[in-house]
Amino acid sequence: MRSNLFRVGAPLLLVSSVLSGCVSTSSTGSAPLNQGNWPLCTAIGGLAGGGLGAIESSSWAAGGAVAGAVIGTLICYAQDGDEDGDGVFDRRDRCPGTPANTPVHHNGCPLKEYPSSEPMMEPEPEMAVEPVRVELDVKFDFDKAVVKEDSQDDIKSLADFMKQYPQTTTTVEGHTDWIGTDAYNQRLSERRANAVRDVLVNQHGIESSRISSVGYGESRPVADNTTDAGRAINRRVEAEVEARP
Repeated sequence: MRSNLFRVGAPLLLVSSVLSGCVSTSSTGSAPLNQGNWPLCTAIGGLAGGGLGAIESSSWAAGGAVAGAVIGTLICYAQDGDEDGDGVFDRRDRCPGTPANTPVHHNGCPLKEYPSSEPMMEPEPEMAVEPVRVELDVKFDFDKAVVKEDSQDDIKSLADFMKQYPQTTTTVEGHTDWIGTDAYNQRLSERRANAVRDVLVNQHGIESSRISSVGYGESRPVADNTTDAGRAINRRVEAEVEARP
């Protein structure tokens, strides 16, 4: 009885050993035999079982082939291979045939890929805006505070600029040469400044609140007071308006 069991069991154990060397239960998909190719396992098992049974006797060959085929099929089907190499066993892989190196869910189906967001563009540095400026320089005759006709266009240009930039204000500054007393020249410079201011307000419609006037007398010369030409330059009214576009 023990001899008969050995005769039956020996081929089956050998078949199992042969097939076990051809399969793997790793998740790497390196197994040459797994559930996906059980027919091949059946054939190998039948051949191995028949060959090993024939060693005992010819009468054991047929039985060994059948037993080997059955065991081959069962062993092969029990293996968890990874045919597409996605890291998920074929038995649990719901999306077989996934391309290599594709990220997958736990069920073997590819992860949804979202388009990468465009990199944020750095804002271009703002260019510094240079202020615009208009200057006024009105000349006066000796001991006079009357605006001359040839200065009207210059005053109008300043008025037009202030209308273009209604947020601007200005100060009109009056000056004299050094002939006369300090007190007299101070009053004369103030009359000259007020004369220009009146033209801006009364003739060109600039709001009086936007224009102030001041006299500096002879204290701020810009030319040589010892010459006629220098004194003519010092008899003046100046103004400046600056704005940012």
